[in-house]
Amino acid sequence: MYKIECDTHTHTLFSRHAYSTIQENVMAAKEAGLKLLGSTDHFSEMLFPDYENIKNYQYLLCTHMWPRNWDGVTVLKGCEADIVDLDGNMFGHDISVYKATIGDIYDTPRNLQQMVFGCCDYVIASIHSKRHTIGASLSQTTNMYIKALENPKVFFIGHIGRAGVPFEMDEVLKVAKELHKPVEINEHSFGFNDDNESICSNVAERCAELGVGICVNTDAHISLDIGKVDKTKEILENIHFPEELIVNRTAESFLKGLEESGVFTLNK
Repeated sequence: MYKIECDTHTHTLFSRHAYSTIQENVMAAKEAGLKLLGSTDHFSEMLFPDYENIKNYQYLLCTHMWPRNWDGVTVLKGCEADIVDLDGNMFGHDISVYKATIGDIYDTPRNLQQMVFGCCDYVIASIHSKRHTIGASLSQTTNMYIKALENPKVFFIGHIGRAGVPFEMDEVLKVAKELHKPVEINEHSFGFNDDNESICSNVAERCAELGVGICVNTDAHISLDIGKVDKTKEILENIHFPEELIVNRTAESFLKGLEESGVFTLNK
């Protein structure tokens, strides 16, 4: 059985449909024997209708107050940003912010995505709404994922086996390998759709064949789920997935992966 010491896709109350605080998640990670926790709340139109109001995003902008070593668990700060168009752009790329949180007017409007991404150690690029992919060709959806991966803040594509968007798998995986970036096999994918298990298994099998790294995560929306990836482990064992390709198997391997991709280097 694989041992995975990191959960690098988790949510807190800020995501609005999640139910635990960051402290509850950290404590759950410690109890589960994890060495590293990535907190990656949603950054998307799921949150607030008033996109330009920076006050809505103070939570993501102020995570510098979190300790890196929180009761023995290394804590990384990120977000899960929605891919919003076929160019691979993510939420906030076209949103201007005119006022600071205290109400002062900026001399020059600021970009919401740049403000939030600048406070993140890494970003997960995911698809939730598929409306921009309706009628798109495989070439377009493949390019969409590649462009998202090429964003310097993005470390991996979230729940690619659950998104329900067809794409040319080998093309995306080859670029991921070139960029030293993994794709995610997501425990939260199972139970939504009977096809997701076979899709995720196919993604993992092709990653093994091509030597592409994966991240195995819970996508936990409540602290009780932190670190619980039994179904994903079962799928990986069934295909004899190489353990060395699980990027978040240890804290050291995850941090090394982040550094090799150029996304983030932890200065201890």
